[in-house]
Amino acid sequence: MSGQARLTLCATAASMMAACSLLPLASPVGWIFRALLCVCLQAAVGAAGRRVPLARPLTVLAQALVSLLVLTVMFATHQALGGIVPGPAALRQLGTLVTDGMNDVSNFAIPAPVTPGIRILLVGGVLVVALAVDATAVTYNSAAPAGLPLLALYSVAAGLSDGGTQWLYFLVAAAGYLLLLLAEGRDRLSRWGRVFGASPAPGGWAGGPASAGRAPSAPVRTGRRIGAMALGIALIAPAVLPSLGDGLLDTTGHGSGTGGGGGRGGSAVNLVAALQDNLNQPDDHEVLTYRTNASDVTGMYLRIAALDKFDGAEWSPSDQDTETIPNVLPQPQGQSAEVKYKPVTTTVKADDSYRQELLPMPFPALSVQAPGNWKFQPEGRMVIGRGGQTVSGEQYTVTSMQLQPTAAQLAAAPPATGRIAAQYTKVPGSLPPVVKQTALSVTKSAVNDYQRALLLQQYFTSGQFVYNTQAKAGTGVDAIARFLQTKEGFCVHFAFTMAAMARTLNIPARVAIGFTPGTQDASGEMSVGLKDAHAWPELYFEGIGWTRFEPTPYRGSAPSYTQDAPTTPGSDTPDTAPHGTESTPTTGPTTGPSCAPENRAPTGACAGVAAGGGGGPHDGGSHLLRNSLIGGGALVFLLLLAEPLFWRTRMRASRLGGRQTMADGAALKAWRSAVEESGGGPGAAARPPGGRPRAEGLALSAWREVVDSAWDYGILPDESETPRKAAARLIKEGGLNEEAARATSAVATAVEQTLYAPEPRPVPGLAAEVHRVRAGLRESASRATRLRALLLPRSSARLVWSLSARWTAATDRLTLAGQRATAPLRRGLPSRG
Repeated sequence: MSGQARLTLCATAASMMAACSLLPLASPVGWIFRALLCVCLQAAVGAAGRRVPLARPLTVLAQALVSLLVLTVMFATHQALGGIVPGPAALRQLGTLVTDGMNDVSNFAIPAPVTPGIRILLVGGVLVVALAVDATAVTYNSAAPAGLPLLALYSVAAGLSDGGTQWLYFLVAAAGYLLLLLAEGRDRLSRWGRVFGASPAPGGWAGGPASAGRAPSAPVRTGRRIGAMALGIALIAPAVLPSLGDGLLDTTGHGSGTGGGGGRGGSAVNLVAALQDNLNQPDDHEVLTYRTNASDVTGMYLRIAALDKFDGAEWSPSDQDTETIPNVLPQPQGQSAEVKYKPVTTTVKADDSYRQELLPMPFPALSVQAPGNWKFQPEGRMVIGRGGQTVSGEQYTVTSMQLQPTAAQLAAAPPATGRIAAQYTKVPGSLPPVVKQTALSVTKSAVNDYQRALLLQQYFTSGQFVYNTQAKAGTGVDAIARFLQTKEGFCVHFAFTMAAMARTLNIPARVAIGFTPGTQDASGEMSVGLKDAHAWPELYFEGIGWTRFEPTPYRGSAPSYTQDAPTTPGSDTPDTAPHGTESTPTTGPTTGPSCAPENRAPTGACAGVAAGGGGGPHDGGSHLLRNSLIGGGALVFLLLLAEPLFWRTRMRASRLGGRQTMADGAALKAWRSAVEESGGGPGAAARPPGGRPRAEGLALSAWREVVDSAWDYGILPDESETPRKAAARLIKEGGLNEEAARATSAVATAVEQTLYAPEPRPVPGLAAEVHRVRAGLRESASRATRLRALLLPRSSARLVWSLSARWTAATDRLTLAGQRATAPLRRGLPSRG
């Protein structure tokens, strides 16, 4: 196998190994076999184009066109011309599928079903990355920058997944990249002959199959050590640096992953804005079942977390310490012994697909028996998984209080003071004044905090507000102000807006997220589905503690203490507001308008809790898509910005590696013609055919590298000068030291000798001389000039000239071909006159 074929194979393998990081995002995983087929076809076209050989841009263009044809056959064959050629209808179909895929990304939980839209995003994304890797590493012979698209592919996967096994996929992707670097290194070494430090095996190049039985050579061993060290640093450094998270190997929950719980208070990403898309799935997938001895299950809200920090941009859990779960949980915050309650025991079983890192349980819990690595956070009264622990497939038992506060107790509660008042009545300075003004207007007739809370709840359930899950979601100050203006929204808007308004009235408030009670089957077992996800406000009353309110119409049930005429103490029968239609759980799916599949909302806390593993940024998939596009655009911009550096590096490697470039070959022909026309020497007109072109090419390539290096450092080239005069000017203007000046003269002399001598001989050590010239230029240049020469070399203008010349040559060939094709037709036309 040739070196380039080996490099092509390694580039394909590296792309597919990085693509494996996408496997946890969608199920089933059959899409990756389609991607593998497409990538192999793309690589085969690239290999054929390089063998012809085609110009590098044409090779990449041919691969892109074949990739488009393959995608058309896979996803738009009925709209394509002849089932293959992508016409306007096929391109529209592909665009529609991409749009649908972007919507599905924000509307489905991880692992998402592989819809046609998601499939084209996965296959097309892998295909684009594979094209970038193949073009960079093989076509342009620069494997190191090929790590950027591989990193981009892994980063997208790591950002979307729950992070549980991403370290494994990182190792797979990193192994693919190191394999690519090793293949390129061996290819380069094979062109130079034997590997330094080891003799080549009989009949094979050093390090090849014939040497498989011996220890690897020194450079290979060193390369492996460097690769292993770099990989180790990449894994360990994030965990060591104090200003960062625990890095890729974090399994403690402290990191900034998208799971439901962090090391302390949990991640708001997964709780508020990520994955409400579960509610839009066609089936109300069951995530929890439970049995309870509660006499009234309408108040059995399964609470997951409390969001108590409001910074203006969003609500999130405060960063609080966790501890080992005690046998008996501490007394609920602010609750006195005068408040009656019934102890309730509930056994919960979670579905295997539900990968939440926070434990859903009735509030307030008295004790929790859950297997696994769970921690208790007293402030929010949450149970948080550590070390990758999730609720998936777990069965646990919770003993909780079924509180029975009376309206009189709530009305007599004194205002909160101390830390509770300071922490839970805080609002950001960016909160629009309309929020407080509306709260004061709505509660102007109230004489205590309990009445104010009731009036706030009635304000939202009185019919002024309309359910519309198409409303723009969010929990920040702008979203709250917009909700009060448009009066359209769903559970997220109602809960967070009531909590913010309560805080402006100095009533401590936070938002809880979790599930409504669910549905009851004939055996008495309760079933909780994705569409039962919900968000509601909790208000604090001294002596009673944190108390649930329900401002969201058509969802859940209003607690008895919020009704004007409760039927029995502690019962959660509906009030006059449209919360529900029955006082007992239904025997069918509980799909309210706020979370119905036909009402596709951009985001919401209802969804965040239902979406076990994974998450996305604030305001859901739209922000994720925007951030992905921004990241992709930034990556493309950086690649374009670095293209002069990459081109210059490749050009230098080609010249000093003994490979004559097309531009140097053209310059050599022009120079030889000029010498012959001027009779430039005794042997100028009679060139011996053997050996001379190789000698001339090596010397001229070295000289051109000297000229271009000087150009990079600000010394303009002058093609009219002889090599000797150009060298003298370079030495003077560049301020070269003695060694660099001698090297410049040596290269110039080699060029003149190969051009004018009747019997030119190869001059050894020209590459080393060029490096000495470059070292001298760098030593005498300022820091800014050195940086400019590295990042934006002036000689990269030759790239533009080369592309322009190729374009002109291509158009000339097409014109000539057209003239030849139409010549018979022109000869057959009758002549005029």
